Amino acid sequence: MEELQQVAASVLVLQVSILLAIELIWNLCEVLFIDAAPAGSLLLHLLDWVRLHKADVDEKAREVLQSESPAEHRDYWDVVVSYVLQGRLEEARQMLVKQAALQPAARSMYKLIDTLLSRMPFYNPGGNQTLTEFDVKWRHWHDEVNRCLQDNSFASNRHLEIICKILAGDEDTLLEHKELLSTWYHFLVTRLLFSHPTVKPTELHYYAQSCLTMFLDSRSVPEPLDNILLAAFEFDIHQVIKDCSIALNNWWFVAHLTDLLDHCKLLQSHNLHFGSNLREFLLLEYASGLFTHHSLWQLAVDYFDHCPEFGHVYLELQIERVPLDTERKALKVLRICDQRQMSEQVRSICKIMAMRALRNNRLGSALSWSIRAKDAAFATLISERFLQDYCTRGTFSDLDLIDNLGPAMLLSDRLTFLGKYREFHKLYGEKRFGEAAKLLLSLMTAKIAPRSFWMTLLTDALPLLEQKEVIFSADQTHELMFCLEELTSCLNASALGSPKTSQDEDIELTKVELLRLSLARNLAMAIIKEGTVEA
Repeated sequence: MEELQQVAASVLVLQVSILLAIELIWNLCEVLFIDAAPAGSLLLHLLDWVRLHKADVDEKAREVLQSESPAEHRDYWDVVVSYVLQGRLEEARQMLVKQAALQPAARSMYKLIDTLLSRMPFYNPGGNQTLTEFDVKWRHWHDEVNRCLQDNSFASNRHLEIICKILAGDEDTLLEHKELLSTWYHFLVTRLLFSHPTVKPTELHYYAQSCLTMFLDSRSVPEPLDNILLAAFEFDIHQVIKDCSIALNNWWFVAHLTDLLDHCKLLQSHNLHFGSNLREFLLLEYASGLFTHHSLWQLAVDYFDHCPEFGHVYLELQIERVPLDTERKALKVLRICDQRQMSEQVRSICKIMAMRALRNNRLGSALSWSIRAKDAAFATLISERFLQDYCTRGTFSDLDLIDNLGPAMLLSDRLTFLGKYREFHKLYGEKRFGEAAKLLLSLMTAKIAPRSFWMTLLTDALPLLEQKEVIFSADQTHELMFCLEELTSCLNASALGSPKTSQDEDIELTKVELLRLSLARNLAMAIIKEGTVEA
């Protein structure tokens, strides 16, 4: 906030003022509601609160002390009086020493004011002194201050007389220094310090209301911040939350304040469930706002997690609205859904990403997303595209993915075929011809391979049929022949419905003739081999 104040342009001034107001309210709520300080201690907390939010006197004091002659500086007396108004009497005494040194003739007056300042009693909560004993001691001191005024002890020095009147709690003198007090709540704390230091929490709102009335001009209307602070002094927690919701520009403050108060069991006075419901409502509102931000939406997830009643439902609704601009962002959203068992959202995200990858012709990514979505229909469609791509190019793309399908290949028959067909190519490449032949035949006889791909499989069998060593047994060769004849009859039937070019027909006939020749030759060799009895 200090950095913001230093560089504050017109755009930032409003933000800084909101931050300061938020801190002011938060600290007061801590004093009144969380610490719940009793009489005596209450005023000490309020003094700290005022000092924290009225720190300009320290900056002014530095300017005075760094000047060539501090006692003659134009702001010297403002600093001294400001210290007294904040109850910082030790700092005031140190400043007065500099003025006393310049006025030897008035030394007795300065010594007397120093004695009054040094003797002012402050309540010590941790000491042996009771509140009653402190009150008696304070009244004796206060009577001594009033006697000095009645005796005109400071009549010849206007500044010292003002300080003495402040110590006596003279309201007119306090109001004459509105500029130094700057706010009615500073006036309130100063007035209590020098008139009612043992104020009880239940009496605060009477003094607060009268100080507001006395401090503001008759034509002035209380600001929203004034009403919030008044509600706090009246210990009306719900009114504080309500007014903050209206006055502040977002839900951050009320959500966190209500959360803190609920943890302290301070919202249960009227309705046993109202406090928790209010807390959750405000957290849900704040988190929903975060979800509209391009980078803060991930923080909102944590807030929803801490809303036991409706948090999960809200998260399900909001997560569907997160734009999946990149794959990295989609993986983040997916991880969030996985961790919270949001299976419907997981499937939806995977389907969206699979469709997008397919449109961009990224088959590997599309297949990976469809497997994660456990979408059998879509996995089948992409597997078909892989096979078409193979028929066109003669090679597989995304080999790493296909090689590592594992149990995922069981998602659909077409995906199983794709994985097994790739396995056939690996066995063939490793010259494990027997295993490759067995796998190829099983793909056809088990009806896993699509009929449109049978010709490709039979063509893949040709190099195995042409090996010097017999790979296919007689029974296996018979099965291949049966598959070829079944395929030929299907091709003839389909040719009647959709005529092909003469060139396509010639290619098909050539393939069939080559296969028949190779199968016949292999069958003869297999029969000879199987019928031969080795010695």
